[in-house]
Amino acid sequence: MITFEKLSQQSQAFGSLTGMNVTEFHALFVAFAQAQNTRRAAATTTRRDHKPRQRRSGAGRRFAHSEQTRLLMALVWLRIYPTFEVLGFFFSLHKSNAHENVADVLATLESLCDFAFERPAKERKALGSVAAVMDAFPDVALIIDAKEQRIRRPKSSKDEDKQRPYYSGKKKAHTLKSQVAVTPEGRIGALSPSVPGGATHDLTLLRKTKLLDNLDEGEAAMMDKGFDGIQKDFPHKQLYLPVKARRGHPLSEAQKVYNRHLSSYRIVVEHTNARLNQFGALSQVWRGGRDGQHTQAVRVVAHLVNRRMEKVPLKTYAVVAAV
Repeated sequence: MITFEKLSQQSQAFGSLTGMNVTEFHALFVAFAQAQNTRRAAATTTRRDHKPRQRRSGAGRRFAHSEQTRLLMALVWLRIYPTFEVLGFFFSLHKSNAHENVADVLATLESLCDFAFERPAKERKALGSVAAVMDAFPDVALIIDAKEQRIRRPKSSKDEDKQRPYYSGKKKAHTLKSQVAVTPEGRIGALSPSVPGGATHDLTLLRKTKLLDNLDEGEAAMMDKGFDGIQKDFPHKQLYLPVKARRGHPLSEAQKVYNRHLSSYRIVVEHTNARLNQFGALSQVWRGGRDGQHTQAVRVVAHLVNRRMEKVPLKTYAVVAAV
């Protein structure tokens, strides 16, 4: 049986199964324990059947595992994404108990999530300079991209109406899409709710989230060709996008050079997405609910990635200026 006490003695295995070292786990646990107590004290219904609570917080039967092990269980689930039957086997629990434990821990971890650009500019702290990353685009505050994850094909007993919105022609599979916005140093600044990957274009999702409204005066955003057309919505904001070839209007050599130069700076969002994909819950075929459950998992993993980035920043590369 896996417990925190046992696994913490195996540093390499601990890092492989959780995505962090023991010291980072302790720091996360301090914040988690406080948030867990606050959330439980505020609860007005029971955890399992959601009936009105009759006893104070903390009463009743104790959990089979310590709070550290319960947090560890959720991190293992996010990192390697086993089925709950397998997870329960690892931690000597029935699969239903493993599922309830993970759901409870994720709800608390989600309450810790705080992404700067999900708030208006006046409500967030000023960001530090990252000239080494964005020396050619000093006004860029956000780099925006869309991330798709495969899901099981939705079941429909009558027709394909439930399946069609999720089928992505780009991925040739049924997917869920999330909008990821990162700061120039790679920290995740904002996330969108998960939406059907086939029915929602990147540009449509950006318009729905109204993320660009949160940019302060003088702040710019950078994105790829999938957001072509957004300039019409925000004529007074500085937006950096690759030049897109049109029918009868191929790209000039200068435009190709500009596009390559822009993509060399946009790579930071790809590196952040790669860190998100180190968690199996976001890289394997998603097996859970297609609404709030997936959104919750993405936000929690993003929070863990941001915490990790405080200790291990993204590698930066010297970028040759366009001629």
